[in-house]
Amino acid sequence: MALPTTEERLGSPQRIVRFFTLIMSLVYAALGIWLWLTAHRPSAAGALLPLGPKTRMVLGSVFILYGLIRFVRTIRTQFRKPTPDDFS
Repeated sequence: MALPTTEERLGSPQRIVRFFTLIMSLVYAALGIWLWLTAHRPSAAGALLPLGPKTRMVLGSVFILYGLIRFVRTIRTQFRKPTPDDFS
């Protein structure tokens, strides 16, 4: 009896990449939301990168926007159904 290959066990590598990019877009958006929610809390003493409230809000907005853009692009490129034009 032959052992199954890695691709047979895990599915296509494209499927793994598809869900990884989707999860990463959600991680970026969640990081942005966290920065927004903690903007008015003081930074911890000895923080690696102490940021002020306005900087946290701007950086949080950038992360949220980037996460949304990646989410939309991932949905459009990885999860859409192929059209007849794709095969020509």
